[in-house]
Amino acid sequence: MTTKPAAAAARATVYGYPRQGQSRELKKAIEGHWKGRVTADALRETAAGLRRSNWRQLAAAGVDEVPTGDFSYYDHVLDTTVMVGAIPERHRAAVEADALGGYFAMARGTQDVAPLEMTKWFDTNFHYLVPELGPDTVFTADSAKQVAELEEAHALGLTARPVLVGPVTYLLLSKPAPGAPADFDPLTLLDRLLPVYAEVLADLRAAGAGWVQLDEPALVQDRTPAELNAAARAYRDLGALTDRPKLLVASYFDRLGEALPVLAKAPVEGLALDFTERAAANLDALAAVGGLPGKRLVAGVVNGRNIWVNDLSASLTTLGTLLGLADRVDVAASCSLLHVPLDAAAERDIDPQILRWLAFARQKTAEVVTLAKGLTRGTGAIAAQLAANRADLASRANSPITRDPAVRARAEAVTDADTRRAQPYPERATAQRAHLGLPLLPTTTIGSFPQTAELRTARADLRAGRIDTGAYEERIRTEIQEVLAFQEKAGLDVLVHGEPERNDMVQYFAEQLTGYLATQHGWVQSYGTRYVRPPILAGDISRPEPMTVRWTTYAQSLTSRPVKGMLTGPVTMLAWSFVRDDQPLGDTARQVALALRDEVNDLESAGTSVIQVDEPALRETLPLRAADHAAYLAWATEAFRLTTAGVRPDTQIHTHMCYAEFGDIVQAIDDLDADVISLEAARSHMQVARELAAHGYPREAGPGVYDIHSPRVPSAEEAAALLRTGLKAIPAERLWVNPDCGLKTRAWPETRTSLENLVTAARTVRAELNGS
Repeated sequence: MTTKPAAAAARATVYGYPRQGQSRELKKAIEGHWKGRVTADALRETAAGLRRSNWRQLAAAGVDEVPTGDFSYYDHVLDTTVMVGAIPERHRAAVEADALGGYFAMARGTQDVAPLEMTKWFDTNFHYLVPELGPDTVFTADSAKQVAELEEAHALGLTARPVLVGPVTYLLLSKPAPGAPADFDPLTLLDRLLPVYAEVLADLRAAGAGWVQLDEPALVQDRTPAELNAAARAYRDLGALTDRPKLLVASYFDRLGEALPVLAKAPVEGLALDFTERAAANLDALAAVGGLPGKRLVAGVVNGRNIWVNDLSASLTTLGTLLGLADRVDVAASCSLLHVPLDAAAERDIDPQILRWLAFARQKTAEVVTLAKGLTRGTGAIAAQLAANRADLASRANSPITRDPAVRARAEAVTDADTRRAQPYPERATAQRAHLGLPLLPTTTIGSFPQTAELRTARADLRAGRIDTGAYEERIRTEIQEVLAFQEKAGLDVLVHGEPERNDMVQYFAEQLTGYLATQHGWVQSYGTRYVRPPILAGDISRPEPMTVRWTTYAQSLTSRPVKGMLTGPVTMLAWSFVRDDQPLGDTARQVALALRDEVNDLESAGTSVIQVDEPALRETLPLRAADHAAYLAWATEAFRLTTAGVRPDTQIHTHMCYAEFGDIVQAIDDLDADVISLEAARSHMQVARELAAHGYPREAGPGVYDIHSPRVPSAEEAAALLRTGLKAIPAERLWVNPDCGLKTRAWPETRTSLENLVTAARTVRAELNGS
């Protein structure tokens, strides 16, 4: 393929960049600040240094226009809440007294004040803090952060483009504030919000911004006529401003659909669109509306969400087609590079042949720059890069690690009977209650207990050879003994071993399955200072030997109470990995499910009566368009049932989900056919219990009464009050009592008190139900 040079030089850009630093310096500085070891000024200097480093890296790589405003101490939606002055009333005094302290209080809460609700950013594993808006919300502009970061970039001599969450997406992501009518629609505040955006835009123009990017990813979802009209009105009004920079409205994660003609007609100077595989329909749709004559198009042709090298020739073909559809075409990643690790070159333990297949943020930036050069000067200018790219793609396609005939044959032999429990739920419930003998409102936890510094040190010492396997395993045994002893003393009914041997709920299993690769430095932000290292699913999946049986069996030997076996489900294994893109996701999910099925059956054979298969990512991975839901949910629920359907009726299957909009998938939750589901509910005030009741969910459920994403300790009465609310929706004989999520990130003092309060709350409400 030969590409002719573009009429105008194509610019290379990205929408955002990993924030944490090469060694997670931001995480360490923020957590040090929370503990009083790092001053606010020192934290701000660390953050400024990381921003400067990011911009210099981008500029040195050849990026023509660096993003500003994407850097955050916690998340960019919370930053937008600050920018528009939508501080919840309960946090206002704290913010006014100490802006930074109040910011973190909104994110994490305090002992006396609850934080903002947290949920997933579209279908990614990044979490944002949900804005709380009501009829009385008054917006006020605070552009200090955005202006300051723009000026920092200008001081380095760089061309910079501030990136803001757009007003329509901000309102569509919001929820009614406490005390607001339940049916309040935050979008009705648009006319009140637009003047604040106008003020921020004027401030950025005064600070030297030539362009400002307004991100509107909510418009790639199904939108009502009223919502599309609101988008048209928003950009009509913002476009009509005279005191503003040029506006680039960006969408990503999927096709724009019916919102594309709305934005194409808007009086703004440019659009940024996703043209990767999941949004490929944008290309024909853009041609159908007549393109963007007189406007700038920023084409997201490098996948910003996965880690495989780009097919440069295919992207150049797309870019060449786009040249006739806009006044100028620039090149970008499909979304912020926040969703991928920083630098693949830092990986020393991955086979060099395989490393050629991988592109993290720095490598993706290089791909964007290469494509801009090829678009501007023709393919001859990047002939060497194209040849190397073709070789990398061929190396992966022909590698034996990507295909295992035995795994494929087993997956193809799966029948519908393999995905169905042999007995209906009522029969199973009777058998399980007789076998387990649990009280009304049984108490349990989600699985993990605090990962102490001593545990992390022991794991590091083992890797470094400072201790041997025997010494490490003795430390694990001691931890399990302590966790079991605490749970028994606290009075929990179904216990867990605490998962001290696990580094991460996905990585731990990935390291024991064929077909997965683990990274050493592939950190990606999940929320706040929580970073994960998603493994890379590169080939066909199988389980060489049991993964959890040994430690679960050991824990069960220490107590007469049931100990849950704990596994991560197949959908979450995919969602929280960088998954292969060379076969359908459903095929990969079936392979993972079969490997996990073997583990479930081995746990049962070893005497485990309660087995939890976590699927927190089931809602997160739901496609953004309703037309795509049914196909996804069919293979996702089948994969869960394939994992769990081979057990006896008296073996109780649990699952767990957290921090998502569950109302969208209640039928799918039902279709999992789990005996018990635990869900996040504390921050959302038992909303999920009401959603389950409205659906007529027939099995047992544990809506969480302890918000583990905050350091605050809920009182026994607070937990009891949530339980009473839950009982209005779920009958007592089907209601469990548990935290929202695992306790890995919490400290022991708060964990002990919170769980003791949780048990006290259960006993109190149990006594009320028994009339004693």
